[in-house]
Amino acid sequence: MIQMIGNFITQMIDIFIELKYQICCFMILFYVGYRFVRDGNRLDKLSRKKNCNTYYDLLFILGEISVFLDGVTVYTVNRYTQIPLWVNGVLHYLFFAMYELFLVVLFQYWLSVGDKLPRQWWKKMLYYGPCVISLAITAFLMPELQYMQGKHTCYSMGLAVYICFGMILIYMLMTVILAFRNRTYIKKNQKNSLLASMIGLAGVIVLQCLFPELLISSIGVMMVLISIYLGMENPTVKTVEVYHEEMLLGFSSLLEKKDGGTGAHIRRTSQYAVLIARQLGKKAKYKKRINKDYVNEIQKAAPMHDIGKMAIPDSILQKPGKLTEEEFAIMKTHSEEGANIIAESFRHLVEDEENGMPYKVAYYHHEKWNGKGYPKGLVGEEIPLSARIMAVADVFDAVSMKRCYRDALPLEECFKIIENGRGTDFDPDVVDAFLERREDVTRIYEELRDI
Repeated sequence: MIQMIGNFITQMIDIFIELKYQICCFMILFYVGYRFVRDGNRLDKLSRKKNCNTYYDLLFILGEISVFLDGVTVYTVNRYTQIPLWVNGVLHYLFFAMYELFLVVLFQYWLSVGDKLPRQWWKKMLYYGPCVISLAITAFLMPELQYMQGKHTCYSMGLAVYICFGMILIYMLMTVILAFRNRTYIKKNQKNSLLASMIGLAGVIVLQCLFPELLISSIGVMMVLISIYLGMENPTVKTVEVYHEEMLLGFSSLLEKKDGGTGAHIRRTSQYAVLIARQLGKKAKYKKRINKDYVNEIQKAAPMHDIGKMAIPDSILQKPGKLTEEEFAIMKTHSEEGANIIAESFRHLVEDEENGMPYKVAYYHHEKWNGKGYPKGLVGEEIPLSARIMAVADVFDAVSMKRCYRDALPLEECFKIIENGRGTDFDPDVVDAFLERREDVTRIYEELRDI
């Protein structure tokens, strides 16, 4: 009995040494997957929406299957004289197929990150056709797969292997090319994650091709999934972001209620500002300037545009009639007061808070294109772009909603006010971008006007 137990332990140790890369990668991914699901479910309940990219879910599943099949094939190829060749062939084909599908889904993941998933049938054929062709050719060539004896382990060789890894490298190249072309739609941390995952995977594939006895394909899969998890899909990091956004929206809503609003003003203006920024980013003039980081930043900065109203007396904020000149002069100080509040609040977090978008939005969103705004009387492009965007979003929402001192204007008249202000009150490019998204603006207005 003791001898049987000893033999069993010895066999397990030998198998672990034989499959050390695959077992370690599988266990690491299993733990990360457990944390991802557990923390992700908490985050989904907190924010009441799914926060994970669905393609990452699929990527994780395919990655685990690939690592498992890699271990199985390493085990069977070392016993190819004892195991029927057709069994080895089927297992190898499944491993090759899972690895290729893993890279195809990784390609889809990065397309979705840049909002560039193909809709036309010919683009789908162009993107996914090579994988289908490769899998068909690999299946045809599997009977010719050879099993070689190395110094420490056996490994498979043949045209099917090179076609599989060649297709993997092609999809990696396609991923990098499309990510570069769509770089304005990808955040900085996402670019870093992409770079890390592609460098790691490319290194593993090249080493595996040069030294086939290494059998380290699983390490490439693990590096991709871990780098994306740490850089983009970590629920813990996203939870902090959700808490930050909810706290900011809650604080801004309380401030808006002090001004006689319902709290929806900051939600609507934030969405209008994001719409404008995205539309501007499609234009050649702004493509290099407005990227996904910029859009994300303006979404967070917009709720703080009226934070300076904290310093304005309630008697002025909630006055039902027209303000006197003295009262209006006090009201106008809210932009400078807001900038001061933001500068004081963020001075320990930002090296130069006066160059931060929240500061610019709060300070300059009442400036006018023709120089007749306040507090500085800036003209044209002297006004920060984020503030020019916020000006249109803020004025449109102000005139379209009922306030304590007047009724809401009809929606068509509100659009007309923005259009008539083109080149005088507002940046012409910003007005054009806003009017080009008229249907989306109307949808937001309808969804949030009664909140």
